[in-house]
Amino acid sequence: MPQDSFDFKFSQCFGDKADIVVTEADIITAVEFDHTGDFLATGDRGGRVVLFERNNSKHCEYKFLTEFQSHDAEFDYLKSLEIEEKINQIKWCRPTNQSHFLLSTNDKTIKLWKVYEKNIKLVSENNLSEGSLASSRPAGTGSGAQGARRGNGAAKSVLSLSSLKLPRMSQHDKIIAAAPKRIYGNAHTYHINSISINSDQETFISADDLRINLWNLEIPDQSFNIVDIKPANMEELTEVITSADFHPQQCNLFMYSSSKGTIKLADMRQNALCDLRAKTFEEYLDPVNHNFFTEITSSISDVKFSPDGRYIASRDYLTVKIWDVNMDTKPVKTINIHDQLKERLSDTYENDAIFDKFEVNFSGDSSSLMTGSYNNTFMIYPNVISGGASPGSRRPEPSTMDEIVLQADKTAFKSKRLGTLEQQSARNKEWGDDIDFKKSILHFSWHPRENSVAIAATNNLFIFSAL
Repeated sequence: MPQDSFDFKFSQCFGDKADIVVTEADIITAVEFDHTGDFLATGDRGGRVVLFERNNSKHCEYKFLTEFQSHDAEFDYLKSLEIEEKINQIKWCRPTNQSHFLLSTNDKTIKLWKVYEKNIKLVSENNLSEGSLASSRPAGTGSGAQGARRGNGAAKSVLSLSSLKLPRMSQHDKIIAAAPKRIYGNAHTYHINSISINSDQETFISADDLRINLWNLEIPDQSFNIVDIKPANMEELTEVITSADFHPQQCNLFMYSSSKGTIKLADMRQNALCDLRAKTFEEYLDPVNHNFFTEITSSISDVKFSPDGRYIASRDYLTVKIWDVNMDTKPVKTINIHDQLKERLSDTYENDAIFDKFEVNFSGDSSSLMTGSYNNTFMIYPNVISGGASPGSRRPEPSTMDEIVLQADKTAFKSKRLGTLEQQSARNKEWGDDIDFKKSILHFSWHPRENSVAIAATNNLFIFSAL
């Protein structure tokens, strides 16, 4: 790869670029590339899923493919609670026969969608069409009004069994249709925070605050409870599950993170309830350094395996930690994300920003990381893992920068006038006291095969690419 393989530039923006009042339903809550990177899916608070298709192989450009309503608001009559339609996560399944499949979930229900090209045919010729009437009209029926009346009568009389023809259909149009194939419901008492598809492409897990269930994609009415941290007495509850992820290659391994800052790596072959013998990744924190906010800021909001399966990245409010799967005592690297917020945690607590759940993502070659922040900024850490590429793949050239800070807003349109990537990164990092906590980059996805990223910035979808 050339030296500028991390020279990310603004490529595209979908959504309202003007400063308008953003409708709550339009805020994007999930972004996911498929395994080829040719398709991209987003979900929003209004329960809609929008799909995009790659438009150009040389540049990272996408075009709108289709949109469908995945979830609707419901009411839980037993608990007197409204269940939001908001899409929490989207995961692509393996495509079959030109059809694409994806899982989407809100707080309670997971759905499997089939997206396919549908041919629309219309009847182009039948027994009452003009051509068939003319051919069946006997000679000498005349012209004018009187002839027409006689002709119609004659036509009716000659529509005998022998003159009847099958209607003919002709191609009219092609549309992209989405149909719900299966609905996996009634298995979670608490809010579903993550779903993850197994590498065997036959099963998937869904995690809520206290339980993780294992499903077979073909069986929507039955799941197995593989993790249960619910205490006998709910007053003794000290932690909740925040995220879960299947190992990308070994179908028996999965991990989940907790609000206590721990990650547990579990093997489904060892126990029916996998949390009993799970390997725990936890960094020791000296109690002297504890403060009122420590418990909140150490809660892990997202956890991901690297595509080669060797590393784990976890995101809490202030840091990203990278763990080696074989070393559970301490992380191999800790990246400080919000140094400038350490003195302002009381502000973030008052406006609830401290509870924001930022995601973390690996590049396709397992060597680099990205995560989000405030003021519509997101950070890319090039080659943060030495030797992270899978065997046989070409390593990217070392980047001269250890952090690239980009902004997913209107300034991105004129980024070419804003100087070099280093200058842009330095400027974007200097927040001062002016922090817009409403403009947070929580959801994004890294293209699996190249240095292109899709970013959700409130109701807009930005694409940045180093192609």
